[in-house]
Parts: sequence; structure tokens; C-alpha cells
Amino acid sequence: MSDRSKVAMQGYLNHFLGNMDIVNSREVCKFLEVSMLSFSPEYGPKLKEDYVMVKHLPKIPRDEAFRKCCACRWFSCCNDNWQKVWAVLKPGFLALLADPFDTQPLDIIVFDVLPASDGNGDGRLSLAKEIKERNPLRHAFKVACGNRSINLRVKSSSKVKDWVASINDAGLRPPEGWCHPHRFGSFAPPRGLTEDGSRAQWFIDGRAAFEAIASAIEDAKSEIFICGWWVCPELYLRRPFHAHASSKLDSLLEAKAKEGVQIYILLYKEVALALKINSVYSKRKLIGIHENVRVLRYPDHFSSGVYLWSHHEKLVIVDYQICFLGGLDLCFGRYDTAEHKVGDCPPLVWPGKDYYNPRESEPNSWEDTMKDELDRGKYPRMPWHDVHCALWGPPCRDVARHFVQRWNYAKRNKAPNEQAIPLLMPQHHMVIPHYMGRSQEMEIESKNANHHRRQDSYSSISSCQDIPLLIPQEADGLDSPKEDPNLNGMDSPDLLEQPSRVSNNLAFPFRKSKILPVGHDTPMRGFVDDLDSLARHGKMGSDEVAQPGMKNMDPEWWETQERGNKGGFTDESGQVGPCSSCRCQVIRSVSQWSAGTSQVEESIHNAYCSLIDKAEHFIYIENQFFISGLSGDEIIRNRVLEALFRRIMRAYNDKKCFRVIIVIPLIPGFQGGLDDAGAASVRAVMHWQYRTICRGQFSILQNLIEILGPKTHDYISFYGLRSYGKLFDGGPVACSQVYVHSKIMIVDDCTTLIGSANINDRSLLGSRDSEIGLLIEDKEMINSHMGGKPWKAGKFSLSLRLSLWSEHLGIRAGEMNQIIDPVVDSTYKDIWMATAKANTTIYQDVFSCIPNDFIHSRAAFRQNIAYWKDKIGHTTIDLGIAPERIESYQNGDMKKADPMERLGSVKGHLVSFPLDFMLKEDLRPVFNESEYYASPQVFH
Repeated sequence: MSDRSKVAMQGYLNHFLGNMDIVNSREVCKFLEVSMLSFSPEYGPKLKEDYVMVKHLPKIPRDEAFRKCCACRWFSCCNDNWQKVWAVLKPGFLALLADPFDTQPLDIIVFDVLPASDGNGDGRLSLAKEIKERNPLRHAFKVACGNRSINLRVKSSSKVKDWVASINDAGLRPPEGWCHPHRFGSFAPPRGLTEDGSRAQWFIDGRAAFEAIASAIEDAKSEIFICGWWVCPELYLRRPFHAHASSKLDSLLEAKAKEGVQIYILLYKEVALALKINSVYSKRKLIGIHENVRVLRYPDHFSSGVYLWSHHEKLVIVDYQICFLGGLDLCFGRYDTAEHKVGDCPPLVWPGKDYYNPRESEPNSWEDTMKDELDRGKYPRMPWHDVHCALWGPPCRDVARHFVQRWNYAKRNKAPNEQAIPLLMPQHHMVIPHYMGRSQEMEIESKNANHHRRQDSYSSISSCQDIPLLIPQEADGLDSPKEDPNLNGMDSPDLLEQPSRVSNNLAFPFRKSKILPVGHDTPMRGFVDDLDSLARHGKMGSDEVAQPGMKNMDPEWWETQERGNKGGFTDESGQVGPCSSCRCQVIRSVSQWSAGTSQVEESIHNAYCSLIDKAEHFIYIENQFFISGLSGDEIIRNRVLEALFRRIMRAYNDKKCFRVIIVIPLIPGFQGGLDDAGAASVRAVMHWQYRTICRGQFSILQNLIEILGPKTHDYISFYGLRSYGKLFDGGPVACSQVYVHSKIMIVDDCTTLIGSANINDRSLLGSRDSEIGLLIEDKEMINSHMGGKPWKAGKFSLSLRLSLWSEHLGIRAGEMNQIIDPVVDSTYKDIWMATAKANTTIYQDVFSCIPNDFIHSRAAFRQNIAYWKDKIGHTTIDLGIAPERIESYQNGDMKKADPMERLGSVKGHLVSFPLDFMLKEDLRPVFNESEYYASPQVFH
């Protein structure tokens, strides 16, 4: 065409499309292949759209002529079972709409990892395939993903080929390529390879996380997704509860629902005989809040045949912009602080049933939540230690995609015909720009503009500021980036200190970082292919010069971080981490029963094993369980233990220092005294943990001791946490284990894994409990030390470890430099091991608390319990009440002292894990216990 013709055609089309009556006709939409979803930026770029015929949907009410695929009256190419719908293809899904003007899908296929081969012998992946119809007038193709398969018809064979090619291209296109497994076999690709806005922030214990979640919910504009093993609508997210009545979860959700925010909640439907979390009550309370609150419980045990496994994720996602995940459910018993108080009488912090100790008693009913279950004057609460994480950027949308996938699967199974329970579409892009490099004037101007209007990022009419820049990439685009300082934001240090608008000011800073990333961040091919790059960027010999822009670690680094004033949530306690740019990848455990996938995904398990294998100096683990197997173990199938064993042996053979520190609960947090008839579940879990740690041919310590001898504990050691205090002023002194519920691993102070997954087969195999986690690799590096030598540590990972260790060891603010290097003897032996040993001795002297290394049999256990009950009268199920005066001998004379004086020497909460407890007993269930007839897989 000549230029003159092009100009003429442009003018004609502009005039034609300027007529709204013409543009908004179905005929023009069909001709241009456009709909209401075409240019909604949150769902990604426009791909293919057109009318198709489907058979599987319920009847759509409309006139007969519209339902025909063509005007032909002579051939029966369509019948009453086939209906015409509008198909919209996006990078991550195929949606079917009743009409181009609809925004709510009748059906959706969310693309997910496909089997390695589709059976045609050439190993190619394909979402869509052509179907050969017997009738030559019919042209059809099939789309199959996960456990779903739908047939579609179009008018011609050329349209079939177009659709098949377009769908397969969309499912496999980089960088997401949702139908290809990514690193570790995950559904989600590694993020943060470029400056894409990927950020993470950690929270230690319930107070820090719950206050941040409350702030995020209060700032919600469009959607809130909540997914939990247990959700309590009456949970106060801020304390003291008397002063924060409006911070109850149901009150926060009600306020947002009334503003028009759509709220979707996925609850685990428990087996009522096994658990007392009463999800029926939770659902009833939540759906009664407002019509904008939708709730699904899953699975249906009878119809699905799933009785043993649970949905274990803990997620809160707000507006696709900020996501919280980790170990904390929004339920009773989880709120806690670094002090881990054992008492609250009169109640100020933990009202009613939130004063929780499952070792003593589990409430039979949760309906009267403000009524105490425990006598606060006699029983301590069980303190709760946990770690949670906030995410921004692409990994947040990956987590939301997981939620959407699970929601849609549960909706199809539980409420296929309920109009009030909609199918959801996963978002692909942020509508609010998250790229860096804007001028501050632009930022200020946009903030001022948005101050006067509601930031509805989901409106189809938005300012140009709300439309993201979409940069198409070739298949190898990730491997050959072009560095542009205007895109990566490195030319403006101030921008690194400010949350971009994606966060809606929801970053929760407690320190204003002075640490800048090292130069321009260039993605590496090896980051995607394997873990060879892990921690390599952190390696620095003693003679190397620090790179430009790298903050030097001075002894007071931790204490001298400036407190930020960026808005949102701030915290001075050290329980909230810096908001850090990072490379991160969402990993999970799912299968057909839990998410409707065609493949079992165990990317959390794969990540654990790979990270351990690549660790150079140090591994720190906190987990609720530690049940794993060595090679050759045919009962326990996860191989975290094997990876640890091999890595330690490699260090021993290379004559290199290597440390593994593992912190787990002292006793499983289930009800019942260890010798009670009803406590078989507690004993069973203890059996599998001791089998993993130190008892039998498949235990790691026994295998290491056979080779390393007494040097074993230089490489690996196990610990728990305890806390003490008076139950009330003038009341008894009590202690309790601090229940370790966190699920984290920190490697070399450079890499962190945070999530909901325990270290056991239930969480890691993928085919059992559903889980989600996040692998975080630091990009913002700081000078530190490892093994007595200079080391580049990650801002996120190092700050998290230092905060955890300061809590566990009772390290004061000015002493943080003592634990900067986790490997040297002065830290590992003289501080960490010595503190645990000293604390354990003190608790034993004061309480003789259980478990301990002096009780080897159930007979000795019974004798010990009887002795202490006779001596002090009332005590707790694990001997947690101190006598009024403790007896000690000095120079042959017996002296009595106040137990609080002796306990005053306790530092932090760290204690040694009792490896010899009940070593003469077989703790497995016996034939007269109901647990004997349950599958052993339930306990491991």
C-alpha cells in the first residue's frame, strides 16, 4: 500500500470506530476480535478471541438464532447441546464468556504444568489438539490441562489450526511458560532476574505479622484472598484487644466488604473426629458478614476419598499487590511477641480461647470465643514462635495464581452451579506501574492526583499512569538483557528507599536501608538452570576489594539502621525486617486431589535438597517437625535428611568447617500427657522424629557418629525453645515450651526458604498436604563474616537470622556483632551451644520439666510425675509449675531459694533438644490404641 492509501485507511477506521453505537455492536467486536477483557492490562496482552461452540456448559438463556454457530438451515452442524460462547485467550488462561461484553467467565482453564509427553512419541507439550470429526462440516479441537479437558468447535479447519497454535504458544511462551516446569519443578519461574519489583519482608512472631496483615486489609481496594488451615473470625489482629475492638478479623473484613471489596476465603474442611478446628462454625460466621464475602470449604472427604491429607497453606493476598505467606494461620493461639509470655491474668493480650495451650486442653466448641478454656491461675499458655513473609511484585501474582487455581477447583467440585460463587481469573500484570526510573516529580504528582480519587486499578478507564509498559521478550530474552539505567532504577538511589506505588504504601519498614545493590543486576543463565550461582555472588576472599555501592559491615550495623518513615507499618522491636529487593521463586506441594493438577508438584522438597547440597558453610533450620529419611529408607520418602548427611560427609572429607543447626518443638503440640492412653498421636510423632534424629539405622546422628565419632556435634545439633514467668502477680512460677511453628531454612546468610511446609512426608511429597513456600535469594549484599573470613551476606537473610538469634539467645541490641559470624567457635560453641546448655540446666533444676534426658522409660516418667505432684500439689501436664522454694546443696548444706532468682540467669529461650528422652521405649501405637489402626502416614 502507498503511504497515501495507509493514511486514508487510517482516517476511515478512526472515523468508523469513533461511532460508539457501531463499536459496541457484537458484529464489530467479532470482526476485530475484541471484548471487555481484551485490553484489561491486569490480564496481560491481548491474544486470540472469537466465538466458539461448547457442549459442557449449563444452558445459557438467550434467543435461538444467537445459539447457532452459523445461519445455515440445511445441515445439523449444531444442536441443542452445543452453545455459542466468546473465547478469550490470555497468556495464562483460556476463558469462556457468554458475551464479549461480559467480564465474568462461564468457565476458565488456568494453564498449568503439563505431562512431559502427550503420548505422541515426540515429547512435545500441547495444551490444544485438533479433533477429527466424522462429519466434515464440523471442525473441533480439544483443550486439556490438569484434570480438565473441554472440546470446542469453530467454523473452519483454518480456525482450528489458528486456535491450536495460539493456545499452545500462550501456554509455553517465556518467561512464564506456565505449561513447562521451571526450576525445582515449580509452576512458577524465578522472579527478580531483572528489576521487576520483586520484594520481600520478613516478620517474626504473630504480633508483627498480624499488625501488617491488618494494615494491608484496611488498605484493600478491590480483592482480598484468604487461604488457611484454620481461620478464626473473632481473632484480634492488634492488641491489647480492649483498645482495638475494630481489629477483629470479621470487623476488618466487614468494613472492606461494605466498601465493595470482593473477599474470597478458602478453608480446609477437616475430618471432625480428628481435629477440633470447627471450620463449619468459621464458614457460618464469615458468610454472615456480607454478601461480598464468599467462602469455600474443601475437600469433601467422602466424595473425594481424601481423609488423611489437609490444605495447609496460610495466605493473605490483597489486590494482587501484596501477599503474606509463612507459618501463621489467622487463628487463636498464634499471636505472640519476642517475650513469649506464659501468663495473661487478668486478660489483656489473649482474650478467652485465645489463651491457648493444646498440650493441656483443646476446646470442644469455639462458639463462645471470649470464654476461657483454661484456668489462667493454674495453667500457662503455650507460647508460639513463627515466621511470616510479605511479598510484592511478580511473585505475589504467582501466589495469587495458586489461590485462583485452588479456588476454581474447589468451586467446580463444591458449588458448580452457585452463581454467588464465581470462577476467578489470574492476573498477569500490575495495573499500577511497578517499574523503576520515574522522576520524583512524577511520583509526587501521581500521589497528589490519587489523593483525590479512589485508586481503582481494576477500572477499564484509567489514567495513562495506570497502564504498565509491556515489553515483549524473545525466548532467550532473559539471557541477554540490555542494561538501561532508566529502566532498572539504579540511577536514582532515592527510589530504592521508597516503596513503588505497587505497594499502596504497604511496605512495613522498621529500618531505612542504607544498603545499595551491587551495580546493575544482571540475570544469569545458571540461576534458572541450576543452583551453581547460589551464594557464589556472596563469596569474597580476604584480599578482595568490596565492590562499589556495597555497604561495609561495621560492628554496629544491626543497631545503626535508621528507622524509616515511609508510611504503613513501623516497628522498633526488631521483629520486622527490611523490605528487600530479591530474586525469589514461589514453590509448592500440590497434586490432583488438592489443586486439580495433572502432575504432582514437590518443588518445596526439591528446593530443600538442592539448597542443602549447594550450601557452602552453614544451614539454619526452624521447623514444626523433622521427619525425613536416608537413602534406602523405604518408609520415609522425603530426602532432606539424606541431603544433610551427604553435605556433612563432604565437609568432613574435605576437612572443612560446616554447621547445621536445627530448632524444633520439644514435644508435638497435641493434647495429652506423654503416658496418657489418649496421647498415642503425640508418642507416634515423637517416634518418627527420634527415628530421624538419633535412633536406629536410618537416623542421621547414629550414622554420623559411626564415622565422625564425637566430632558429629561440631557439624549438626538440635535445639528447642522454652519460656517462663509468673501466671499472675504473686502467683505460681510456670514454664512451657515455646512451640516452634516456623518453617524456614537460611543458607550461608544469602538464601532463605520460608513457607507453610513442614519437614515430613505429608508436606514435602506433593501428593499429600498442599503447601506453599518462597525461595528468596538476596540481591542487596552487605559485608559480613563467615568462618572468620570476609563474606558477602544478603540483607534479607542475614537480618532475619540475627533477629531470630537475638530472640533465642537473649542478645541485647549492642551485642549483635557477637553473632555476625555463625560458623566460628566463638559463636557456635561459646555462645549458641553454651547458652542452650546453661538454660537447659536451669530449667531442669527449677522445674524438672518434660521432656528431659534423665527419663528413659514410661515407668520412670510415671514415677517422676507422681513425685512432683505429691511434692508441690498442682502441676501441668509437662511439669511446668515450680515449687515455691527450690532446694540446692552448697558445701553439704541444703539451701532454699526463690525460683525466680535461679531463672534470672536464663538467657533468651534456647534449650538443648533431649536426645535421650524415652530412649528405652517403642513409642509407636499399640493394638489397643485407635491410632494403631490408622495409616502410619498420618504421623509422618
